[in-house]
Amino acid sequence: MPLTHTRALFLMVLVTLMWSIAGVVTRHLQAAEGFEVTFWRSFFTLLALLVLLPLLQGRALLPRMRAAGWALWVSGICWSVMFTAFMLALTLTSVANVLVTMALGPLFTALVARVALGHRLAPRTWLAIVLAGVGIAWMYGTQLSLGDGRVLAGTLVALCVPVAAAVNWTVVQRSHAAGRDLDLVPAVLVGALLSVLTTLPAALPLGATAHDISLLAVLGVFQLAIPCVLAVRCARVLAAPEVSLLALLEVVFGIALAWLGAGEEPSPSVLAGGSLVILALVGNELLGWRARR
Repeated sequence: MPLTHTRALFLMVLVTLMWSIAGVVTRHLQAAEGFEVTFWRSFFTLLALLVLLPLLQGRALLPRMRAAGWALWVSGICWSVMFTAFMLALTLTSVANVLVTMALGPLFTALVARVALGHRLAPRTWLAIVLAGVGIAWMYGTQLSLGDGRVLAGTLVALCVPVAAAVNWTVVQRSHAAGRDLDLVPAVLVGALLSVLTTLPAALPLGATAHDISLLAVLGVFQLAIPCVLAVRCARVLAAPEVSLLALLEVVFGIALAWLGAGEEPSPSVLAGGSLVILALVGNELLGWRARR
């Protein structure tokens, strides 16, 4: 069935909903924590992609991976950092803190593109960066004033996600500019493999219960592998601003699910600061979209 624009919009909303279940599912783990959480999720993501990619791309998979060259592995490293940092951050701080911090990805990407690719930043983007910075400072400053050291640790770990995402996007852009076709889904496969190999030593001895492993298997398959494949397909139909705006629904869905499904109520400072971040991002994308049209 052809993927029309309307179908792609609804599918992207479904993708963000699938992405957003990580926080609430993690809150129901019994024994798994730290690097073991990342290991099991990445392990099941790897298994799922090893099944999905040959079915979707057939014999073209390996030639595409070879044609991507070094960029595939750099992108894979970035995905590995994102996988690991995201799950570790969830064990250190609240779901709302992690998701709002991750939402800074487009702004970090703009800054990295300015340095690495020479892209000029519009005044609206500089304003969005300032507003988002104020929102983050407000959100975390209030919590740090209460003396919670885990908030700072969780923040620093969560910041690795948008930074790695920005580097990943830059690598993809450089690859396309050089005439190499870098397929993001095989890069996710490489990232899952690297994440499994690097987190296993730190995860030993494995202490997850069967209940934990089943939940992390759900995350690996339905929160990461399948939605990543779907998101790449949607990105071929939707405009970049549409994808960026719809991806922000993960923040809303994720906070709501953690609140309703695990009783993790976001603090007023998180709601206020996070709202400012989301407002800055939405305004930047809408103004940019209007200017391009």
